[in-house]
Amino acid sequence: MIPNHKQFIEAINQKKKVSLRFYSKADGEVIDLVCAPLDYGPGAGIPDGVNRYSLWDYTSNNGSHTLSFLPEQILDLSVLGGVFDPAEFSVPPLAWSIPRDWSSPCGEGMGIRSAA
Repeated sequence: MIPNHKQFIEAINQKKKVSLRFYSKADGEVIDLVCAPLDYGPGAGIPDGVNRYSLWDYTSNNGSHTLSFLPEQILDLSVLGGVFDPAEFSVPPLAWSIPRDWSSPCGEGMGIRSAA
């Protein structure tokens, strides 16, 4: 886990954006992004079962906005003041590893369930 894992989990529950810094092997440089924290747990479709940090990348232009990192890949992560709206995300997973209540303000659920 990253040193501020607890703050990452709180950011999920409070729907707070995060600042992410990681080293991109593909680009050969350190990259800073503003993301929405999605989950921490085994990566969907990744058979190794290792827990990863999943985030929504607002700047992606390659078709997929979901990023997944092993803890050692993250150089820094801090919680920002900005709030995100889970309705922004196209297709949420059916189950989350980290429980949360992401129902809409008017009381209508988004159909997002946590694995309990």
